[in-house]
Amino acid sequence: MTNRNFRIGQIVPSSNTTMETEVPAMLRAREAIRPERFTFHSSRMRMHKVTKEELEAMNKESLRCAAELADARVDVMSTACLIAIMAMGLGYHRETERELTAVARANQSLAPVMTSAGALVEGLKTLGAKRISLMAPYMRSLTDLVVRYIENEDIEVIDSICFEIPDNLEVGLRDPMLLLDDVKRLDTRGADVVVASACVQMPSLPAVQRIEDMLGIRTVSTAVCTVRRMLDHLGLEPVVPGAGALLAGA
Repeated sequence: MTNRNFRIGQIVPSSNTTMETEVPAMLRAREAIRPERFTFHSSRMRMHKVTKEELEAMNKESLRCAAELADARVDVMSTACLIAIMAMGLGYHRETERELTAVARANQSLAPVMTSAGALVEGLKTLGAKRISLMAPYMRSLTDLVVRYIENEDIEVIDSICFEIPDNLEVGLRDPMLLLDDVKRLDTRGADVVVASACVQMPSLPAVQRIEDMLGIRTVSTAVCTVRRMLDHLGLEPVVPGAGALLAGA
């Protein structure tokens, strides 16, 4: 069997340091057990503070980024910012995906286009989640937007913890293993799924499987859901070792 090479394209906030770390880490782990190979390509849009004003300005830059990634002929294209989409209104990931797809097609790219916000919603639905608990680094007002966004997709949020870190670089420096203690403060009674990080910048990958094993509740992160959606779009088996139930294979 010949190895197939896939180009992974991400539209990344300029201060994001996690999606270009965790997404490749998962797909490199997959390479150890499957024949497909991946390369990683990004285009960046400016953002420092996680405020509604900066998020709105950043969203406008995503169209330029889509055109740039189209030039690289990536095989799948994804935005790597959850809150920027969810802060713009309920169900907004569908509108963003339509706009970015139009730009990609105008620049001769046939790649499927997705968002990390949409990937989180789809990942939860893939697991059949009806009731979830989540952790996020945002200020409470933005976390409440995320909760409303998810609940608008017919998924109840039982509880949410937020760490209120406004500086995006600081979010990326947070030790993911702190989540093992943080989750003990989270009300998970009756939860189908725990979201270890409802954010693409807050690192969580080393903790996802540990939390799942500790609680006996399926656990995801936005990055895990993003990789699942990428693999689905590429028609590849959704398997990554040690990344929780969503990437345990069909």
